[in-house]
Amino acid sequence: MSARVVAGLLLAAGEGARLGRPKAVIELGGETLARRGARLLRAGGCAPVLVVLGAADTAVPDARIVRNPDWRSGMGSSLRAGLEALDGAADGPDAVVVALADQPLVSAEAVRRLRAAHADGARVAAATYNGAVRNPVLLGREHWPAVRAMAEGDVGARPFLRSHPDVTEVPCDGIAAADDIDTADDLARLRELLNGSE
Repeated sequence: MSARVVAGLLLAAGEGARLGRPKAVIELGGETLARRGARLLRAGGCAPVLVVLGAADTAVPDARIVRNPDWRSGMGSSLRAGLEALDGAADGPDAVVVALADQPLVSAEAVRRLRAAHADGARVAAATYNGAVRNPVLLGREHWPAVRAMAEGDVGARPFLRSHPDVTEVPCDGIAAADDIDTADDLARLRELLNGSE
């Protein structure tokens, strides 16, 4: 197992019920949210990058697609599917940065900061905004079984993070934001926000 390799895992399997279409295929700034999220993980230094899809299929260059047949059960099953795919390699990555496709304001710099925390010895780390723990998160390989066991429904890694005694908090104020795209209004607001910056 590599002591320095950090993989990237983008969860993009949901149907976007409140939005009316799967978030993975929503376009923002000329690219789908799935492509955008994978690109940011790569730009942050993660390799390999895996994208978990379910409700919709879409091409994501330079990423490995993992299909989650149980995507209707929520984000927890997508996190489990992605970690299981990474865990299958005997010489796999030492850690993974997990990000969500519907948080397009997460930046490559936030990913780099998590990787820097890992290089300094962090085994569990999370981006914070105004002191609140959000995404993305970094999970050392030895914690993946516990994360999988606790990832149920639509909560992902949250139960594990709340139960773990030593989460390294990585402030990302000013370089990223964890705004979700859940509704058409959210999408319109983020498109307007990004219009001048892309």
